Amino acid sequence: MIAAGCLALIALLLCGCTLPSLRERPASSAFQDTEQTQLARALAPALAEHRGVSGVYALPIATDAFAARARLAAAAERCIDAQYYMWHDDVTGKLLFEALVEAASRGVRVRLLLDDNNTAGMDSTLAALAAQPNIQVRLFNPLILRHARWTNYVLDFERINHRMHNKSFTVDNEVTVIGGRNIGDEYFDAGTAVQFVDLDLLAVGPIVDSISKMFDEFWNSASAYPASMLVGSQSPDKAARSLQVAFASAHTDPRAAPYLAMLKARPLIDEVREHKLGFQWSETRLVADDPTKVFSDSRSLIMLPQLLKDTGTPHAQFDLVSPYFVLMQEGTRDFEALAHGGVRVRVLTNSLASNDVVAVHAGYAKHRRALLDAGIQLYELKPVDPSERHHAGGSSAGSLHAKTLQIDDSSLFVGSFNFDPRSVRLNTEMGVVIQNRAMARELGAYFDSGLVQRAYEVRLSPDGSRVQWVDTTPQGTQVLDAEPGAGLWRRTLVKLLSVLPIDWLL
Repeated sequence: MIAAGCLALIALLLCGCTLPSLRERPASSAFQDTEQTQLARALAPALAEHRGVSGVYALPIATDAFAARARLAAAAERCIDAQYYMWHDDVTGKLLFEALVEAASRGVRVRLLLDDNNTAGMDSTLAALAAQPNIQVRLFNPLILRHARWTNYVLDFERINHRMHNKSFTVDNEVTVIGGRNIGDEYFDAGTAVQFVDLDLLAVGPIVDSISKMFDEFWNSASAYPASMLVGSQSPDKAARSLQVAFASAHTDPRAAPYLAMLKARPLIDEVREHKLGFQWSETRLVADDPTKVFSDSRSLIMLPQLLKDTGTPHAQFDLVSPYFVLMQEGTRDFEALAHGGVRVRVLTNSLASNDVVAVHAGYAKHRRALLDAGIQLYELKPVDPSERHHAGGSSAGSLHAKTLQIDDSSLFVGSFNFDPRSVRLNTEMGVVIQNRAMARELGAYFDSGLVQRAYEVRLSPDGSRVQWVDTTPQGTQVLDAEPGAGLWRRTLVKLLSVLPIDWLL
């Protein structure tokens, strides 16, 4: 009887586990006639002076990254295209939702594309946003069963296991913000739990059009479903009232005060017009996965080969920052070959204490000894006390989330791509390769001097028998023989997970 009941339940779920038809879904594309917007006019002299190259401005500080998006939304006149893996319905998430609604009320077309993996509990918010005039919301590779969401993984794992990890916020097809940050309190230094050290770029010039074209490909892809098909619809009046209540609650939250002040700051357009953002003008190229990667195992749809081609082969130095660093056997051999070929390879990733995914750390730890044997220098970020505000990493954070690399003090990559199997094979990713020696050298200098007290240096013991962690503090240096800052249970869990064949999931 129990077996029959389970079969009946599965059959019932399968009957309802079909994606709706996209036959009636309208296509749209980025506006090209934005040359008369304030942003375009303000940027015109600088773009004319630096014809053919793009301007990039680093946003390592979390609050600056929030302000850039909010102030860009306030300056928008024609369109906002936002694409994110994760957009939380928390304080900063609500404030940026409000910025989109306010822009739409001025007649700005807003297209919001979210991966559906992290929208649990947000269906009513998404329905309300989609009901607003000038706002369109689509969900990428959506979960069909909206309540018992875990059942989607049971019934449709092969599809659901592929996600859109892209992150971009583009206004008037003139300015974009790209990088590693999702939208949420932990990414903008507003939370009370673990915060993330991350990196975004504000960019102008030809790279913006490339990112807009990529957004259109995802927006019009076979995986992008209008939210109303999945979460239902609301009347515009009801939706407006519910959003007003949500936004009011965010405004009254004590954590919102500094972010509300940012919204009242001097208009971004004035800083652009007065050349106060200090753009680095460089040849900048987009590297991105094809949206159909979620349906295919074809290597031609994967961005990693293009990324390696655009950054070039390292000859002297390769510095990598990646929160999740899972190479597997093939990747480990590639890194060993670089080091044996005379390239100085340095990697900064999370320590066990700062990593938010223990299984990922297990996938990294099993190859750590081989990397050290090859002469690769490993650093693992220490968990940072939340009372330490705005250190050089840009946050009061406890976990690394930035994804960047530099090669030979020449090429720099910033984007959403982690060096792990999931980024390579399962998720769609994006980023930019910048040919700029000053910016590349800045990352190299951070390895030279900025990591001494912020990261553990991982090394082999003098006799080569074990892995050790060097912890440098103002009080002195200590050498540790066990994963620092992590309890016995967490260390044991890593050892157990490291013997399981789960690397392909990480």
